[in-house]
Amino acid sequence: MRYHKIPDETVRRLPVYLRGLMVSVEQGHEYISSQRLADSVGVDAWQIRKDLSYFGDFGTPGVGYNIEKLARGIKKTLRLDAIRRAALVGVGDLGSALLAYPGFRTYGLDIVAAFDVDPAKIGVVTNGVKVEDAAKIDTLRQREISLAIMAVPWEAAQATADRLVAAGVKGILNFAPCKLVAPRRVKVITLDIAMELARLPYYMPRSEQAGDM
Repeated sequence: MRYHKIPDETVRRLPVYLRGLMVSVEQGHEYISSQRLADSVGVDAWQIRKDLSYFGDFGTPGVGYNIEKLARGIKKTLRLDAIRRAALVGVGDLGSALLAYPGFRTYGLDIVAAFDVDPAKIGVVTNGVKVEDAAKIDTLRQREISLAIMAVPWEAAQATADRLVAAGVKGILNFAPCKLVAPRRVKVITLDIAMELARLPYYMPRSEQAGDM
């Protein structure tokens, strides 16, 4: 199945299903029904069945999905069936936390390089990765690193993205609170934590909020 034939919303949910399958494996299960997976990940069972139908039939009536086979199919669809090397740009508080986080390897992602402009951070080793001078971003192509995580201030974000694109990066996860302009061949996903947090009060009863503005 070619990537562009799968809706973006489905692609967003596939890693959620993969996480649920991993939990089931840890619990000793070999098969899982769409309903049990739905209960585990908080997605309707019909939605799971529809999403999985885009890339093959992994279920057996009356038995459910073979977890190992389904997980392997999802990883192949997401192109996580091989280790993907990534670089981190910006090793401040957020960047340091990302660099120390071990969960990326669960999805076949490995941060193997980190860059910063602060001389005090250059040379520091975190989780086995030594922080390098941001001037060396241009070496990513030679190092066969095509994914990047950006945790830089918004005013430096576009220039940093431009350098990453010039260095051959094809996918950028951006934590800077701004929109990035990039060529169509480069996929950019922006996560604005503050903006996501700002949505939460809307769903809270007014009596539970700290106070009116």
